[in-house]
Amino acid sequence: MTVRLAHISDIHFGGENAAAVASATAYVNAGGFDLVVVTGDLTRFAEVDEFERAAAWLKQIRAPKLVTPGNHDAPYLAWGERIFAPFKRYEEAIGPAPAQVHLGGGFAVRGLNTARGAQPRINWSKGQISRRQVAAAVDWFADSHPTCVRIVACHHPLTEMIGGPMTGRVWGGEAAARDFANARVDLVLSGHIHAPFTWPYPFGDRKTYAVGAGTLSIRERGAPAGFNVVEIDEAAIRVAAMGWTGSHFEPLRTTSLDRRRGEAAGL
Repeated sequence: MTVRLAHISDIHFGGENAAAVASATAYVNAGGFDLVVVTGDLTRFAEVDEFERAAAWLKQIRAPKLVTPGNHDAPYLAWGERIFAPFKRYEEAIGPAPAQVHLGGGFAVRGLNTARGAQPRINWSKGQISRRQVAAAVDWFADSHPTCVRIVACHHPLTEMIGGPMTGRVWGGEAAARDFANARVDLVLSGHIHAPFTWPYPFGDRKTYAVGAGTLSIRERGAPAGFNVVEIDEAAIRVAAMGWTGSHFEPLRTTSLDRRRGEAAGL
């Protein structure tokens, strides 16, 4: 059996690449995906009309969906709301912000919110992940779903992309990556930097992989608009980074990642 996931991030409604979004939507709806994972930044400034457009787009996706928020999904201009209720608009339009789960078909996904409305540093766009968030995810995988393919979804890369166009600087990120590797999580899906990547975490058996998706916005950073197609079978995880040519999507690169064997290998 093969699991097929579409991994989409950083659409930034209000500044989206409209043609690429329409083409990606058609691609996903025709692709027979088991789940569509959206790792945050659905909006540009978290304005109400941007969330309305994001919600309308999600309704067009016919496959099951799991959606996590990003730093752009907390209001940029309504400061009181940003500080005291940063994801109120997101939750009213999209769904729960703190954690989301999907279980079925031989795989389990835990979505986590690494974005914060405010934090004690100048750049609030950077990420945070708490020990409590990590522990809850590890317990969820271990206690209830020991044999599933294990996937974490969050907005910020927990460790930095080598040579990336920007940073996530996630407080608690390296410790979280280590804990997920030790818990035999298979994939950690993220966005934020607007460029695709794949690499193994240097922890545990080195078979926990970080996978980043590009953007479907007009704010490109060295790579065309795009998204990921992830296929998982008993032997490997294959990640195709799809790139927008101006008229259609085609693979920029495809990476094959070895899967671990034994308990919690899944499928």
